[in-house]
Amino acid sequence: MLIRLIYLSRPIGEQTAALTDSILRKAHAWNAQNDITGMLCEGQGVYLQALEGERSKVTGLYARIHADPRHTGLELLHCESIAERRYSGWFMARVSLSDVDPQTKIVWPEFDPYSATGAMVMARIDELVARGSPVQAAKS
Repeated sequence: MLIRLIYLSRPIGEQTAALTDSILRKAHAWNAQNDITGMLCEGQGVYLQALEGERSKVTGLYARIHADPRHTGLELLHCESIAERRYSGWFMARVSLSDVDPQTKIVWPEFDPYSATGAMVMARIDELVARGSPVQAAKS
């Protein structure tokens, strides 16, 4: 059974390009070995991530992420069974919140993912992907 899981977290300390690149390299390698696909939206002090794959593998990865000392404030926002993957082309790709044009009104202070429904969060990720510049993580 395939699932999609969406979570939000904040980095411990400053959110730097080096930290995000490190997370992406490890995620790409792990996800490729475990057939997990996904999208990481990062910036403005938060990570918003969608993960897709077999239920046992995705929930196992979420447990690893929960134990990762580079994150804090981890909160599961949405989990659903899916018939097909939305991010099948990416073992892990990212879109930076700073890549999004502020004129689109995609600005984090106006969107509270902690109080949004799963459908609203998924729609926001779709907007970020459509208007941003998704980048596939480099192989480690």
